[in-house]
Amino acid sequence: MDSPNLLSFLSEDLLTRIHFFLSGDDLKSFRATCKTFHRVDSLRRTHLRILRPEFLPRLLSNFPCIISLDLSGCPRIDDGAVAVLLRCGSVPFWCGRLRRLVLSRSCGLGFYGLESLVKACPFLEAVDVSYCCTFGDLEAAAISCGGNLRDLRIDKCLGVTDVGLAKIAVGCQNLEKLSLKWCFEISDLGIDLLSKKCLNLKLLDISYLKVTREALRSISRMEKLEVLAMVGCGLVDDEGLRCLRNGCPLLKVLDISRCDKLRSSSILQVIKAHNGLLELHASYTFSEVHVTPFCHMKYTLKTLNVDGARIAPSSFQIISTSCNFLVEIGLGKCKGVTDKGILQLLSGCINLKIINLTCCSDITDLAITGIAESCQNLVCLKLECCNLLTEKSLYSLGSFSCLLEELDLTDCSGINDVGLSYLSNCSKLLCLKLGLCTDISDKGLSYIASYCSKIRELDLYRCSGVGDDGLAALSISCKKLKKLNLSYCNRVTDRGIECLGHLDVLSDLELRGLLNITGEGLIGLVAGCKRLTEVDLKWCENIDDTGFWALAHYSRNLQQINLSNCAISDVGLCMVMGNLTRLQDAKLVNLINVSINGFELALRASCVRLKKVKLLASLRFLLSHEIVEMLGTRGCRIRWD
Repeated sequence: MDSPNLLSFLSEDLLTRIHFFLSGDDLKSFRATCKTFHRVDSLRRTHLRILRPEFLPRLLSNFPCIISLDLSGCPRIDDGAVAVLLRCGSVPFWCGRLRRLVLSRSCGLGFYGLESLVKACPFLEAVDVSYCCTFGDLEAAAISCGGNLRDLRIDKCLGVTDVGLAKIAVGCQNLEKLSLKWCFEISDLGIDLLSKKCLNLKLLDISYLKVTREALRSISRMEKLEVLAMVGCGLVDDEGLRCLRNGCPLLKVLDISRCDKLRSSSILQVIKAHNGLLELHASYTFSEVHVTPFCHMKYTLKTLNVDGARIAPSSFQIISTSCNFLVEIGLGKCKGVTDKGILQLLSGCINLKIINLTCCSDITDLAITGIAESCQNLVCLKLECCNLLTEKSLYSLGSFSCLLEELDLTDCSGINDVGLSYLSNCSKLLCLKLGLCTDISDKGLSYIASYCSKIRELDLYRCSGVGDDGLAALSISCKKLKKLNLSYCNRVTDRGIECLGHLDVLSDLELRGLLNITGEGLIGLVAGCKRLTEVDLKWCENIDDTGFWALAHYSRNLQQINLSNCAISDVGLCMVMGNLTRLQDAKLVNLINVSINGFELALRASCVRLKKVKLLASLRFLLSHEIVEMLGTRGCRIRWD
């Protein structure tokens, strides 16, 4: 007699409790176990990201508790698809539950589709229409129908003007978060009306807008504003910034990065008026930092970023004394950063978790040892182009920084295999960047692979000593690796690439300039890595059509691909562009084996989903006007190289 299945003794209530503690890949495994587990997942799932719109109606009916819907991966969705989804007038049950809707890059949606969606979902609180190149004032009017909206992102919607913003401000007066980044047509006038109508705004992002001091004067009237981002607002001057001293009493985060008309002295009055300021971002704004303002922020400031500035030797001691509770500091490309300065900083700022010392070329092992010993909670350390560092720095990090998750050692010429053996003690590493570290080899990489099994992102750009054995070690131990850069690692051959096929969750892979891999290696890779979304094969000249056919067959999740300077033919390109139904971004420069007719057929096969394509400039005059116009009409941006 067969023994009963142990799973049958688990009640649905118990399974629901188990489901509550799962996330990521564990959730995927849970719902794939059996029909009972899948049903429990269906009843508890609240977020859904769609990649193929034809399955949307069925999925929405299978997941009755969905409150967040992401359609950013469906460039083909348009007003007609929305009409079908809403069943020609009758409102489906899921509309009453929906709280968050992501339509980023959905360029096919117009006024009627957006208006129908917003009106059908009366409890909608968050909408993201960022990077919709066809989104303008008319579409903004459709969004304004969402009277309950709390969070709205319209980043880089270049067609939105003050008129569209006015419609949103009048119709969505309950807004608490609004991002207008790169909406170049919005001016002081639109911001002024916004400040009068949306009195509950807590977060406002006006980065890269052509606004002046008048916009800051209007913003100062927002009494509930907590976060203000104004990156790259080059027309705002000191007088404009000083407008904030008498307003925005609840301001906690201020980002004035790349506002090149501001002086460091102008921030003093703002800081004095806002004792609760937690984060100050001023990267590439000041040529020289005056640290006097920080004396007023002893017990509040948690984050300070002054990348690109010149810092006086005395400044480090003042920051150390005045900002004892700093958790993050950004000193990337700052002049005047030395070992002595870092050690002075550490004497008071022992709670630092994130430190950026990119291109601080004067620091040595002494500073890194001080950081490792003093900052026991260090999570992220960026040391790109710090060429005086040796394996001694990695010994200190491996000995004391047991919580380290992200480390950038790009172009640190003193890093070698011995150093990586020390670093392998940081078993919680998630992201490691070793690009241009030419003294590391398979031996050093095997140390990382063996003891840092949680790693998810690894950059080995131009690591000429890394070859097949190192990749074999990665494929055995680092099963959670999602992003890998092997560009110009010339010792890598088909054997190493085939080993990567064992990394089931690998999604982003750069193989640029690998001349020793062929179609055979690519077949072994894509047959195993079914979750690839981005692949760069530029200058992989020895991959033939057999490899590209396999890519077209297995890699159905691909969204971005670079085939420039490859030996692909007309047939291979048509297979890739036609079969990859989720492809949105393709770089197709210098494909010498592809004819004009081949380009025409490939672009026709993919025009309904492409958002960006890069082509050789000479093709502008050789491709038919019809195909170029068709791509433009469907929202695809062509970059002529």
